[in-house]
Amino acid sequence: MRQNTLGRGEVGVSELSFGSAGIGNLYTPVEPEQAAAAVEAAWDAGIRYFDTAPHYGIGLAERRLGEALRSRSRAEYTLSTKVGRLLEPLPFADGDDLGNGFAVRATHRRVWDFSADGVRRSIDDSLVRLGTDRIDMVYLHDPDNHVAEAFGQAYPALERLRAEGVVGAIGAGMNQTALLTRFLRDTDIDVVLCAGRHTLLDQSALAELLPEAAARGRSVVVGGVFNSGLLADPRPGATYDYRAAPPALLERALRIKAVAERHGVPLRAAAIAYPLRHPAVASVLVGTRSADEVQDAADMYSRTVPDALWDDLRAEGLLEGDAR
Repeated sequence: MRQNTLGRGEVGVSELSFGSAGIGNLYTPVEPEQAAAAVEAAWDAGIRYFDTAPHYGIGLAERRLGEALRSRSRAEYTLSTKVGRLLEPLPFADGDDLGNGFAVRATHRRVWDFSADGVRRSIDDSLVRLGTDRIDMVYLHDPDNHVAEAFGQAYPALERLRAEGVVGAIGAGMNQTALLTRFLRDTDIDVVLCAGRHTLLDQSALAELLPEAAARGRSVVVGGVFNSGLLADPRPGATYDYRAAPPALLERALRIKAVAERHGVPLRAAAIAYPLRHPAVASVLVGTRSADEVQDAADMYSRTVPDALWDDLRAEGLLEGDAR
């Protein structure tokens, strides 16, 4: 699998990467053996970039990912986690965390903290949960409502940690483009993680974010390429950005699927291939929760997608923008 270097630094990522929210029991439980098998399948498929966060399952994803990678040479893969939510233990764990999307016991509460001390504490806590001596890349996680603290404290703290060699690359991860573009313009981050805004259904990142990254020699990791489900399996009841898909978007997804299938390409393959057409995109991050889902993502990544498919999508008004 192709490997790319982030920005002007030395941290490398595989073009297809492993998102660990699923093995953190996103929405429904995943057995420990199933989580381990998913990571094993990713490794066997050539995936060498693994992303996680304290938010995913209140630390469960970090613990499971660290355990599954423990037998692997630390020099052979890239590991990223996120800061901005500290996990504080609760005195009584008598509920669940489904209100936050994860099928785990509510043993901790999330506390927003983008202070310099909070960044360092979050990284220290993640190192313990992951059972590793270093994290290659750290993202500011969803600082939408904490802009002043993120720019004034959290980012400078990450910049110092990178200068000290504690982390190799720093960035920000969000579901919007405006603030990520500001990070690219106003800071010296290496990478942004843009979820759901550079897909076959939403090309808003092409307006400013991707050109800014390309002009400054920074990298973009694209997540949410299926827009939380609609581009994986467009049908009534499918979700778009974690809500029921509006009828107009469902119809659009079905039309895109029909064009792709005319070229012998599954919709999932087109959804993974599309972001990688832009030169600033270093990796596509796919969330998976089983070995079968990992293998399917790897198979879709390996499919050849003809240029004529993109031409037809543009001709039918289904693709508003494209990098090539």
